Amino acid sequence: MPILPTANCHLTIVSPPGPNTKALSISATAQVVAMRPLRRGNTPNPRSLTGQAQVELSAVASSNEANQRDDARVSGEHPSSPNPNPDPLPDGGYGWAVVFACFVHTFWLNAWTGSWGILQVALLKQTLQHSSSSTVSFVGSLGLALGTGLGVPAVMLARRIGARNTGLLGITIYGVGNIVSAEAVHSVGGLFIASGVLYGLGGGCIYAMSNILPVQWFDKRLGTANGIIKLGGGIGATVMAIVAGMLTEKVGIAWTFRIFGLASLGTGIPVAFLIKERRTAPRNYNFQLSIFKELPFSFIFGAGAVGIFALYAPPFFLPYVTNALGFDNTTSTGVVACFNACMAIGRLISGIACDKLGTMNMVFLTMALNTITFFAVWSVSYNLATLLVFAVTNGIANGAFFVTMPTAVSRLLGKDRAADGISIALAGWCPGLLVGNPIAGALIDVMGADKATSIVPFRPAVFYAGGTALASTVLVAASRLVMNKSVARM
Repeated sequence: MPILPTANCHLTIVSPPGPNTKALSISATAQVVAMRPLRRGNTPNPRSLTGQAQVELSAVASSNEANQRDDARVSGEHPSSPNPNPDPLPDGGYGWAVVFACFVHTFWLNAWTGSWGILQVALLKQTLQHSSSSTVSFVGSLGLALGTGLGVPAVMLARRIGARNTGLLGITIYGVGNIVSAEAVHSVGGLFIASGVLYGLGGGCIYAMSNILPVQWFDKRLGTANGIIKLGGGIGATVMAIVAGMLTEKVGIAWTFRIFGLASLGTGIPVAFLIKERRTAPRNYNFQLSIFKELPFSFIFGAGAVGIFALYAPPFFLPYVTNALGFDNTTSTGVVACFNACMAIGRLISGIACDKLGTMNMVFLTMALNTITFFAVWSVSYNLATLLVFAVTNGIANGAFFVTMPTAVSRLLGKDRAADGISIALAGWCPGLLVGNPIAGALIDVMGADKATSIVPFRPAVFYAGGTALASTVLVAASRLVMNKSVARM
């Protein structure tokens, strides 16, 4: 086998075209093995190079990869993304029509959750006098848990029948569930089916679509879009809590449910036809547990799963605390309405702040404020003024949670994996929503808080809520610490 003399060659490697294109050059001495003439298109065998050339070639490859990572950091993209921006998102356009549809659906979704404390008190006074507060609160908790726990099946359904049909199905089931609830106000078991299961099925479809659709239309304004959608929920909770308080007094609990159902069907079905997917998602759903190998996502998943345990304790139990302090139902309704209004404000401003200050920074501030308000404000609410301070501050932090968490997941995983990641994260909320409020209700019952005249008997429930918020804050801090600096300021 004849060996040709060694020859000096100059090798230039150019990185893929981009804003920071780099050319790397090396010189190598190679021995060319002349087994047979090279044909057009043949690739030289790397093993034919000398050891020195192979080492230098490997160094070039490593250097090129490092430069690509540097380019990714400069452009603000996640280094793991192979193609950072193959299909630029419009950040507006028809996306605002989709946001409006989700806004209306979320209005009704949170109209029910924000009013449940009022509805619960009315049920216990008018039709379920012999039931405990923990039992009735579990009806609401079941609906909340299913509404988030069914996120994965809802995404799977949307990939089969489309997001529009899924949203339409969700608002229809929601409305019918309220109408059926009117016939079940004398039966706890009936309410578990009508208000718990049916609300959960409808809410699961609505909530999943409201979280995954903005990712298809928005990038730099994703936080703002999410904030506007969740603002709809805040307005729904605020307005309908006041309406529910008036209706339960004037027409009774049964007709209150009927009015909720008919109004939601009349407004929610037409806007469902505005829902449009920017691109058709693959029909198959891959449940990728591998995303838990990414520590930032794992910590954020844990923060949401733990933090959600106590988030609905304030709207569910504020009426009890207000009554214990000696105020009437009208005042209780006003306190809950104040809380819900501040939730709406928190949802909007946190969405905008995510785009300006960084998503992970906002998640941390949200959970830290939640913790402070439980321990430092609610636990010492001996009068109406302090209770209103809690309603304002915790309402803002509470509302921000539902915007910052999905936005953080979306930006951590990127638009291609956002829908899957959000549905998995929402499923992680299910245990907390299912048993979080019943635990608080059980603590209230054990302490005899139903006969209380001050905040003292409620403190075990308040400290339980604050403890879960504190644990969530620690997990968010851990996620923030392990993140790459470029991702942390998304």
